[in-house]
Amino acid sequence: MVKVKICGITNIEDALAALAAGTDALGFVFYKKSPRYINPKEAGKIIRQLPARILKVGVFVNAREKQIKDIARLCRLDMLQFHGAETPEFCSRFKSYRIIKAIRVKDKLERRDILRYRTFAYLFDTFVAQKAGGSGKTFDWKLLKNIKVIKRPVFLSGGLTEKNVKEAVNIAHPDWLDVSSSLEIRPGKKDHSKIRDFLKAAGR
Repeated sequence: MVKVKICGITNIEDALAALAAGTDALGFVFYKKSPRYINPKEAGKIIRQLPARILKVGVFVNAREKQIKDIARLCRLDMLQFHGAETPEFCSRFKSYRIIKAIRVKDKLERRDILRYRTFAYLFDTFVAQKAGGSGKTFDWKLLKNIKVIKRPVFLSGGLTEKNVKEAVNIAHPDWLDVSSSLEIRPGKKDHSKIRDFLKAAGR
């Protein structure tokens, strides 16, 4: 069964709605230029109210190592998601955490470029100029057909909705679905009915 991560959580109400709908992980964006940015102290307050079984993922874009580690400790994060131009060497500095490296997809994927990153998992999102993520746009999921030979968890992101999620899973066969903007009323505020519909369509 494919797992689901709902990203861009900014308040406890949305977190609890996602939890009740059956999500497996919640993502908190610590990138100040994002409309879904959350202050680390506020994220920590939310996380302390969540059960241990729910994975808490911190999303960072070209942040400093110390800043990332400080936030990870404060918020008790389980995973770190790097969504910028972080190098393989930089990713290797976080031995205490499972790292998800985001790969922004244009019109092709080079396996050798991906394998430079010896991270726990890879997240494939749509490349959109001037945006690090949360674009709400899809890419050609057929590009992921040969990615399973990597033997690491694959997160699929970019434009997923309750209407296309089954097709996405059938084509790309990801281990995880990562969804954010398509479940929103506005950036940073989720539509709880859309959360339920998405999780149901994903088979949760």
